[in-house]
Amino acid sequence: MSDDGLVEVAPEADFEDGDTKVVEVGRAEVGVMKADGEFYALRNQCPHQGGPACEGLVEPRLVGEWKGPGKRVEQHYSDDYIVSCPWHGWSFDVETGEHIGDSSYVLPSYEVVVKDGTVFVSTE
Repeated sequence: MSDDGLVEVAPEADFEDGDTKVVEVGRAEVGVMKADGEFYALRNQCPHQGGPACEGLVEPRLVGEWKGPGKRVEQHYSDDYIVSCPWHGWSFDVETGEHIGDSSYVLPSYEVVVKDGTVFVSTE
């Protein structure tokens, strides 16, 4: 960790959309991911059974609208991105850390800083 409260992750050029890198921030593992050109960081510990929540797929959130009995559910991808824990598929919003089905489950989020072409996670 540097003196300015930042933990170096990797060069910005090492990330493509959907990529995640895991780093130690204090005593916690944090997944730093890139989605739709933006960087996000969440605690890499699923509240379900402690799995590596940030090591699953990062993808747009699929949403559906039920139109009633006998009608097909209309589905589309939203502008929001999720990451899904590879152990059991629990999915979390990459920006807020909230579980997509039950907002009482939240992965702590961290500030990401890009400075001089390098991605950092703030410890503050």
